[in-house]
Amino acid sequence: MADSDGFAEFVGARSARLLRTAYLLTQDWARAEDLLQTSLAKAWFAWSRIETNPEPYVRKIIVNTYASWWRRRWNAERPTGELPERAGHDAHAAVDERDALWGALRRLPKRQRAVIVLRYFEDLTEAEVAEALGTAVGTVKSQAAKALAKLRIDPALRAESHFAAAPEGVTP
Repeated sequence: MADSDGFAEFVGARSARLLRTAYLLTQDWARAEDLLQTSLAKAWFAWSRIETNPEPYVRKIIVNTYASWWRRRWNAERPTGELPERAGHDAHAAVDERDALWGALRRLPKRQRAVIVLRYFEDLTEAEVAEALGTAVGTVKSQAAKALAKLRIDPALRAESHFAAAPEGVTP
């Protein structure tokens, strides 16, 4: 039987970081919570084997569970719409930029998004990302390169699109 005290300590100490990973993958807090809870339930059964270094194992469970969800769920609906031009300096531009970044991440293929989230938001090494995704390091490198190339040309992330309405004399 698994050591419930050790598991409870792990969940208490690491669940916030793991929830962030789940959110970055799903882009939805409710689905992220479901994903984390499902993953932790799976980890509970393997706890006696993984308790010496559980975080990479649980992270891999999260990514694999997320992958199985995106294979099963229909994700074709994407709310879109063009916002009107801004009239002047927008005090909430940082929020808009962050939203543009999340939108650009959402438009990446799921595997590339997983690589970007694990590599750059979770600050894992390429080897750790490869282990979490069950792929080769070369695959992680190529997926990251492709994802970054797509993000560079994404029209929502172009500097001129965010600062087009900046007041005269103000440089972004």
